Amino acid sequence: MNLVEVVNRTRAAVDEEAVARLVARVLALEGVDGAELTVAFVGDRRMRALNRDHRGRDEVTDVLSFPIEDEVPRGGAPDPSAPPLLLGDVVVDLRQALRQARAAGLPPSLEVALLLVHGVLHLLGYDHEVDAGEMAARQAALLEEVDWEALRVAPR
Repeated sequence: MNLVEVVNRTRAAVDEEAVARLVARVLALEGVDGAELTVAFVGDRRMRALNRDHRGRDEVTDVLSFPIEDEVPRGGAPDPSAPPLLLGDVVVDLRQALRQARAAGLPPSLEVALLLVHGVLHLLGYDHEVDAGEMAARQAALLEEVDWEALRVAPR
């Protein structure tokens, strides 16, 4: 079983349980079991600082991933005596996600789901700089398999 902790550092309403279910489903579909990760929702100021401090880009971005593991084992049952596999953190700028959804004419929950899937794939070793086509295809396939409509993201 995978454990997903969700932290909302914004004033927006986010169904944290639905987020955890969606991310856990993505991990299961990717053949990952016995893993832990954190999803954090932040605002523009915090995301800009993270992007500047970790990527050298002094601008807002929509999602950042901070992997702990270099290689993530997939498939098979995890060893119950082994410690959990710590994947890392996915950080989503909720205000940026809502702006992007509005600009693209998408439901906010779909945009947030897209960013969550994208961030999790980065934790699992996907890199759109190297395998953009494969990552985009996997992202699209996963979005069809998850209940993104359950996210119910609403600005306050």
